[in-house]
Amino acid sequence: MTPRAVIWDWNGTLLDDLKLCVQTINQLLARRNLPLVDTFFYREVFSFPVKDYYRRIGFDFEQEEFEVPALEFTDLYNAGINHCRLHHSAKKTIQHFHDLQIRQFVLSAMQHDLLEKTLTSKGIRHFFEKVAGLDDHFAVSKLEQGRRLLKEIDEDPRDIFLIGDTIHDYEVATDLGVGCILIADGHQSKERLQKTGVQVFDALEELYRQITL
Repeated sequence: MTPRAVIWDWNGTLLDDLKLCVQTINQLLARRNLPLVDTFFYREVFSFPVKDYYRRIGFDFEQEEFEVPALEFTDLYNAGINHCRLHHSAKKTIQHFHDLQIRQFVLSAMQHDLLEKTLTSKGIRHFFEKVAGLDDHFAVSKLEQGRRLLKEIDEDPRDIFLIGDTIHDYEVATDLGVGCILIADGHQSKERLQKTGVQVFDALEELYRQITL
């Protein structure tokens, strides 16, 4: 299996920010005297749109607007993101794809300016032809950005794979008509990801071994 192009998700797929996200959401829960979540529970309930996931873990949007905790989360997350590392084998896999002349792109629910800054700080921005983040702070959906990106890639969708770590990445790939590979090393459990029916790898190292000439 060697695609002509891959669209990478960022958070949880290449960037290992799971711990930061759990810590950050727990700060918001603690401020509201709500039960905290552990990593296992988080990976079982995290979903898009994130407003629904917030409700599931106890936020009451009759008491406050969703934008209040959403902005709180963004501020705390942005303050801690520099401490997040790339997943093991992430840079090796990206370099491997580059060596195979596979075109690479990034599609993320992260705010676009921060996405560009973070990719640059991790030393990998130059691997990607184009980066597409969101224009707001609320991580509503990547679908529209994905549709725009697909037009710019200008390859047969059958030769493109979206690589992500959530069911939403599968939903985006399905909407775009491209293939999908999921990595169970991020924000949702392997059991949840396997229900999509697409190929699920435990980690990027497994994917690296699968992509050859």
